Amino acid sequence: MEHRRKASSISNIPLLPVPLAILEKYREHPVCIKKGCCLPVMCNQKMNSYLKEIADFCGIKKNLTTHVARHTFGTTVTLANNVPLQDVSVMLGHASTRMTQHYARVMNSSLKEAMNNVKERLEW
Repeated sequence: MEHRRKASSISNIPLLPVPLAILEKYREHPVCIKKGCCLPVMCNQKMNSYLKEIADFCGIKKNLTTHVARHTFGTTVTLANNVPLQDVSVMLGHASTRMTQHYARVMNSSLKEAMNNVKERLEW
């Protein structure tokens, strides 16, 4: 559980196995222990710089940022997989579903179907 910074509400969100493994990997990291944080990230600006390096290395043309990652989670990971809007709103820490509806407008049925096909291909 964690207190949200903007909405100052408590969040308790079940995580998928990969994020859980990442959090477990850094549980005892000295920076995480000292700062009381989950990941040893200096600041958002530095994180975005690392994401840009990763994108360049992988040949990704999109400007990767933490904001893009959050938006991708809200659309591709949750809404495209039929997670209810109310649940996505809570996961993103939105005070109301109104803000989350912006994410839902981005989705269309063809994108949803395409991502479901990708999901099926990636499952082993």
